[in-house]
Amino acid sequence: MLAFLWMPMNQTTAGRQNNRWHKPGTDIATWPKRKQQRMKLYSCAKCQNLLYFENSVCLNCGSPVGFNARKLSMVTLVAGNDKVLADISNPDETWRYCDNSAFAACNWLIPALHKTGYCIACDLNRIIPDLNNAENLDKWRRIETAKHRLVYSLLRLQLPVASKEGEEEAGIAFDFLADTNPQKKVMTGHDKGTITLNIEEADEKLRVKHKLDLGERYRTLLGHFRHEIGHYYWDVFFKTNNHALLDFRKKFGNESADYANALKRYYENGVPPDWNNHFISPYASSHAWEDWAETWAHFLHMMDTLETAYSFGLAVNPRKAKDAQQLQANMSQDPYTIGNFDEIIKLWLPLTFAVNNLNRSMGHQDFYPFIISPEVIEKLRFIHKQVYNFSPVA
Repeated sequence: MLAFLWMPMNQTTAGRQNNRWHKPGTDIATWPKRKQQRMKLYSCAKCQNLLYFENSVCLNCGSPVGFNARKLSMVTLVAGNDKVLADISNPDETWRYCDNSAFAACNWLIPALHKTGYCIACDLNRIIPDLNNAENLDKWRRIETAKHRLVYSLLRLQLPVASKEGEEEAGIAFDFLADTNPQKKVMTGHDKGTITLNIEEADEKLRVKHKLDLGERYRTLLGHFRHEIGHYYWDVFFKTNNHALLDFRKKFGNESADYANALKRYYENGVPPDWNNHFISPYASSHAWEDWAETWAHFLHMMDTLETAYSFGLAVNPRKAKDAQQLQANMSQDPYTIGNFDEIIKLWLPLTFAVNNLNRSMGHQDFYPFIISPEVIEKLRFIHKQVYNFSPVA
């Protein structure tokens, strides 16, 4: 039985029971086709009040609401007996909240008759911090908010999302750890599908300090997740596919180059002066694997941001500009349904230019502190192709 095992230390081990209902390939008919549209702008089915992705209750009418990961939509609920809730629009569909809702850390739903107590996103957790510590609990909630947005993106992309329970080699596991020894800090990273995150990354002050110390232009919890999961999907796409691996090397370089030595050179010698022409970030220049992970994270940034812009019906239509036509963008199509990457770039560049100007009008730094070179665009196009053509194996 999936449960939290409270221990006299600052980590908590989370066991899990295999949760196969959510895996692409096991029940393909339940998954949305790419041509279907799933919007991040949600509303309460009872009163039509707008909802955020993280809402568990409608703030207007008080109805319980939750996220249905099967249909990638918010559901307005009617309370029943024994924690069972019914979809107000379809009473035959009954649900329970994920067990982590008890900690205000999750608003995702599981079928009422399903054996596991955890949703697809929380089922991936292997170790979480000791929640008896109030600071740990607050950090973990922030971490789960970012992680749930990551899992949403993976589901929209129809990528395999499975816990390591019963699939130790192929699955995903998250270990959220706190430092126990000031001389030996927990390092955020990836190892064979296990993603470790130091929970201090949920401390805004410390994260900003790390960002400045390391000279990074962008550092968020969600960014960490998107980067580290990129390493996992590198294995999914290329580890056993020699043809795809050769294509990868043409774009990103040879991943078999010694990784430890590559990082040592990066930290000792710094980045090449022309890195902007070849990489999305300085760190991407360190090794082919990191170039992939950084570019993968950027691809997810683009897709989710454009989906939100599409949901709100945003458009960029400059009133005056010498090259106004190049800055026009009408978010009229869900980016997750676009097969031509050129169309995505045509939407992305005007949107980020406009939002950067809005930020500057408020005295903030650029919302989008990146320069996308033609070479980086080709890398992003390569990732888009891998994802768009990916078919889960039943």
